[in-house]
Amino acid sequence: MDELSLFYWRRVALIIGALTVAGCSLAPAERMPVPPIPPRYDAGAANAPEPALDAARVGWRDFFRDPRLQRLIEAALAHNRDLQVAVSRVDEVRAQYRIQRASELPRIDASGTVIRGDVPGNTPLIGGDDIKQHQLAILVPSYELDFWGRVANLRRAALAEYLATDEARRSFEISLIAQVADTYLLQRELDERIALATQTLRNREESLRIARRRYELGATSELALRQMQTLTGSTRADLAALHQDSDRNRHLMQQLVGEWPGALPPPRSLAGQGVVTTLGPGLPSDLLLNRPDLRADEARLRGANANIGAARAAFLPQITLTASYGTASAQLNDLFAAGTSSWLFVPRLTVPLFDYGERRANLDLAWARRHTAVAQYESDVQQAFREVRDGLTARKWLRLQVEALRYTVAAERARVRLARHQYDNGSVAFIEVLDAQRALFTEQQRLVQMRRAELTNAVDLYRALGGGRVERRLPTGAST
Repeated sequence: MDELSLFYWRRVALIIGALTVAGCSLAPAERMPVPPIPPRYDAGAANAPEPALDAARVGWRDFFRDPRLQRLIEAALAHNRDLQVAVSRVDEVRAQYRIQRASELPRIDASGTVIRGDVPGNTPLIGGDDIKQHQLAILVPSYELDFWGRVANLRRAALAEYLATDEARRSFEISLIAQVADTYLLQRELDERIALATQTLRNREESLRIARRRYELGATSELALRQMQTLTGSTRADLAALHQDSDRNRHLMQQLVGEWPGALPPPRSLAGQGVVTTLGPGLPSDLLLNRPDLRADEARLRGANANIGAARAAFLPQITLTASYGTASAQLNDLFAAGTSSWLFVPRLTVPLFDYGERRANLDLAWARRHTAVAQYESDVQQAFREVRDGLTARKWLRLQVEALRYTVAAERARVRLARHQYDNGSVAFIEVLDAQRALFTEQQRLVQMRRAELTNAVDLYRALGGGRVERRLPTGAST
């Protein structure tokens, strides 16, 4: 390369560098909307048992103590097909971001060309000689000087979409863990209710046998026999319905885990689940840090801002550069001889004139998507705040309902004993015994349902507070 060419290329490099450094961004300032929620939770609902734990730092293995449930969650995280779709989506968006990031840098290609040809002798400016040409060059096909930040904003938008998609994948993982836990707890409830219904049916079938024998001996009326038959048939129908619900719930669990993990530890009862119930709500603003779905909304809002900047830059002149440097010779053996060097530098300035409103429509579209992102963010923040408040309120009232139902079941058991005793002594009719048995069975079923509801609410509160992102408890000061 001669001194003149070297001097010229140095000037070109300095100009490119200066324009690149001077590039500006036309995107709006990134100001997150003020969350439309109160600064604190209701005083009564926010009170948590001591010591209150931060849900975001409690790993799901520490929250769920049942080894069988832990194995099922492991299987779901490894084999759930919907989660695999979410992971693949993250890989897809990551690749799109890498493509967009690469467009900020000049692409460099190597090119080799051999030209052979023959034209008629009367062709102007060429003559009848054979055409022979050998070329070897390094090319910069087309590089946009991002003076207005258009390409940089497109890269920021792609990065924001990648981060939002990754946070959405984390949010799905948390929801999947909670759904597996809810399904498992429902199965424990159904198993306990089936055991209750099975034992109740045995007792009622025995009572029916005794009532039939007493009727045959004339010791009781036909009405008492028919009432006992009705109660027994109703229990059979309830038991069949519970088995149907249990089968449907097992099918759902098999779908959630993807592949059944084989031999599992024996399940614990609802009373032995050991689910953490001392979660503290913290402040509503903590949700913005702990919930992946809200962080995804924030990333999408940043991406919407970047797209506005790219749309604004489309109104301004665009400068692109095309360049090449190499050698050219008619003979292959002279390709690297002295005086065969060649270079090309083609700057291009494109100024928008008439596009029939296309650029304006693109800018309006970018602003509309930003408004949508803001509204979605505020809506999701309000939804998250409501979920936590609902969980805190339910934790208080469900505990009271469980205590009340324990008291009711104990009272109904005593009532059944008294009714049976008084019936044996001839003090009351058999209908009193049947009514007491029916009430006891109903309240026992309600108690099991309410115990499961209390555990399910704890799981939902754990998810609403951003729990489930880590497997093991994080030490104080560690980042999530």
